[in-house]
Amino acid sequence: MENTIIASSQNWYIVLSLLLFCIGVMGVLFRRNAIVILMCVELMLNSVNLLLVTFSSFNESNDGQVFVFFIMVVAAAEVAVGLALLMSVYRNIASTDINVLSKLKH
Repeated sequence: MENTIIASSQNWYIVLSLLLFCIGVMGVLFRRNAIVILMCVELMLNSVNLLLVTFSSFNESNDGQVFVFFIMVVAAAEVAVGLALLMSVYRNIASTDINVLSKLKH
């Protein structure tokens, strides 16, 4: 009885994580603002964190939770570098639109 309760609650976490990941992917694919794209990447990383914690607690192991801390460190570094780059680009061209940024290649 207890295992079915745990398994059913685990399914809800998996569904929530899948939903968050899909929202993040759709935001990366369809949005044109660089800040929104960075936020969607963060949403995707957090959905993976949710899955790692869910499976870690289901297997009664701490390995997944250790990986979550590493992912959080990488996500924080990504935000710091990404926002610094965006601020530098915004000072030069006054836009964070991806279409405008792609014209900088030429």
